[in-house]
Amino acid sequence: MADQPLTSRGAATYQRILDVATREFAEYGIAGARIERIVTGARTNKAQLYAYFGNKEQLFDAIFFGSLERITNVVPIDAADLADWAVRLYDEYLRRPDLIRLATWARLERRPTGHLIPDHDRYDDRKLRAIAEAQAAGRVRQGDPFDVMAMVIAMSMAWSPVSNVYAASDQEPSDAHERRRTLLRECVRHAVTPD
Repeated sequence: MADQPLTSRGAATYQRILDVATREFAEYGIAGARIERIVTGARTNKAQLYAYFGNKEQLFDAIFFGSLERITNVVPIDAADLADWAVRLYDEYLRRPDLIRLATWARLERRPTGHLIPDHDRYDDRKLRAIAEAQAAGRVRQGDPFDVMAMVIAMSMAWSPVSNVYAASDQEPSDAHERRRTLLRECVRHAVTPD
């Protein structure tokens, strides 16, 4: 993948491509996304897209890895309060349902089992260390830190686009979200508190 553009005009085009492609991949997946729709929506051309991203797979990677970085930075783990972390994840998934959809497409089209990305340590290490330290301090129940993390994340996604029961929306009444946040907070706290 080429370096990001240096000019303000190039940077604006680069960002438009990312924005349009994020929506395209979230809706259609990797195989279903169309470069023609992306360049039309981004008001650019294929040559410019390929110069910045290489190909469609690399464009998806840029967006998907960017979404992983974003969720890690926007919703940092607090192992001292995993229940609050779960609620903050719930809120972010409401604001950005495309994050879950991108991960779902990556799972469906690339890695049906195991870790979603090859260099998962890059995104997980800090979280796993924080959970292990909280376990050592007696604040979080014992168990594989990865399994604890996966369970908390899964609970936070109970109403997300990957739910097989109900996908929530930020358009729902705020009291519905408050009820879910309260339930999620209590359930996670109960699940991770040592016996």
